[in-house]
Amino acid sequence: MNPSLPFIRRPVATSLLMVAIVLAGLVALRFLPVSALPQIDFPTIQVQTVYPGASPQVISQTVTAPLERQFGQMSGLQRMSSASASGLSTVTLQFGLDVQLDVAEQEVQAAINAAATLLPADLPAPPTYAKVNPADAPVLSLALTSDTLPLTEIQNITNTQLALKISQVPGVGLVSLSGGQKPAIRIQADLNALAAAGLGLDNLRSAITQANANTAKGSFDGPTRFYTINANDQLRSAQDYANLIVAWKNGAPIRLSEVAQVVEAAENVRLAAWSGLQPAIILNVQRQPGANVIDTVDTIRQRLPDLTAALPADLRVDVLADRTGGIRASVRHVTIELFIAVALVVLVIFAFLHSLRATLIASIAVPISLIGACGAMYLLGYSLNNLTLMALTIATGFVVDDAIVVSENIARHLQMASAAAKSGTPAQTQGDAALAAGTPAVAGPAGSAHESHESHRHRDRQLALQAAQTGAGEIGFTIISLTLSLVAVLIPLLFMSDVVGRLFREFAVTLAVTILISALVSLTLVPMMAARLLRADGEGLQTAAGRRLQAQFDRLLHRYDRALQWVLKHQPLTLGVAVLTLALTAALYMLIPKGLFPQQD
Repeated sequence: MNPSLPFIRRPVATSLLMVAIVLAGLVALRFLPVSALPQIDFPTIQVQTVYPGASPQVISQTVTAPLERQFGQMSGLQRMSSASASGLSTVTLQFGLDVQLDVAEQEVQAAINAAATLLPADLPAPPTYAKVNPADAPVLSLALTSDTLPLTEIQNITNTQLALKISQVPGVGLVSLSGGQKPAIRIQADLNALAAAGLGLDNLRSAITQANANTAKGSFDGPTRFYTINANDQLRSAQDYANLIVAWKNGAPIRLSEVAQVVEAAENVRLAAWSGLQPAIILNVQRQPGANVIDTVDTIRQRLPDLTAALPADLRVDVLADRTGGIRASVRHVTIELFIAVALVVLVIFAFLHSLRATLIASIAVPISLIGACGAMYLLGYSLNNLTLMALTIATGFVVDDAIVVSENIARHLQMASAAAKSGTPAQTQGDAALAAGTPAVAGPAGSAHESHESHRHRDRQLALQAAQTGAGEIGFTIISLTLSLVAVLIPLLFMSDVVGRLFREFAVTLAVTILISALVSLTLVPMMAARLLRADGEGLQTAAGRRLQAQFDRLLHRYDRALQWVLKHQPLTLGVAVLTLALTAALYMLIPKGLFPQQD
């Protein structure tokens, strides 16, 4: 059975099949996401609880411990770590790779609800969570500056407008502000004035807490009308706080301005950030675990002009840091190296085959295989990253092997058939191919005086067709076995677990798919093109460059022959060197440093 025979006889269908593979790959290439590495992030959720004024010990006992007890009952949780600081509890939850982030989010919310009765009753807000790995660096940092607006107002505008809109972008896990300019009313007590009034700090705190509360006030229920009291006791400005009565002495009110200084300033005056030499508010964007870095940053950049259009005109938004710059540069360099590899492969093929036609036939498998692999990558949900591009670069050397073997075998049969036709003796392979094709074999002397130019062309086409059928039939199942053996080497990578398995699965599958497509091209398009493009005269060797290259290869082959003869005469020494090399390899494998990735800055 000849697997290439139907494709040789149907050149149009074969060409359309290859065009379909290329078009599918080109369309998929436009939609393939770009990233540094395959998706290997663990689903991670960070839970934060704010409890102002509490010490780390109180936070640990009253907030962190109850939350940890509830989180520990969740299924799929692999690792949990917590940090209790002054006024803040942070719990980081890491789930297994097989757990979806949305499912983990629902479990975390349920655990927070279950722990609500165990938390302090005076918490200003319930615990909040973000789908972000705190170990990840921000993918994008924006600096907001203004020459006229104070930083407290910039912080307020950023927090209430820009940060909320950016957090809604797909892939964004957490938006945080740096610079410490959260607007607040700062009350700086005058201890001497408090002592003179017979008051203490507790009296001051109680008066402020009782007066600054937006709580229900009740209602008036009359015989004909019903009124709800809508009074709002919340204080909003420094002047409101200054006029607050904190106590009465001798029938006269003691206002807050008499015993303290009230100013509008930042909540923490010991925190600040700069963009260059100008004070600024820094907006840091962290991605969700599993989100593509490039897509997330590109989406934010595309929406940024619309997001900033509603901000004050004198508020500037500048990109301070973009983590995707290094990723884009890395992928761009690997892509350039891929094109260089393809060019070198084509040049090497031409150097050995000495024929533009044969080089074209053998090299056509490279672009079709690489582009076709992009279609499979899109269907599998992969991305263009350093490992998949490395797989395509390595595959550049593999995909031409089958095509060279097929075209070289066809060329050999074509030369044999041509020589037999010129000598007047029909070749065995020629007769076999003609029998398989159902066409009469071309025999008898060629080039007679009565043979026209058209008959020459017809004879050459028949010889090439018969050589393609015979050569492809002989080598077809060899190509299949070679391809399957190469793919079998990659199977162990598919069964690797955890992070390493996730990391190299895309590499192995991309390389395997590329090799399989190259085998398809070698068994279909290559023999079809060889039957219509190869010539029996071996035009490559007729050129001066071809003859010089062949002479160099002949000399190299002669040296190899002499070296091989010497090795065969010293077999014990050769075996000893082989055993020593194997032992040394095992020893060096034990001594060489090991790690997941090379050391890099």
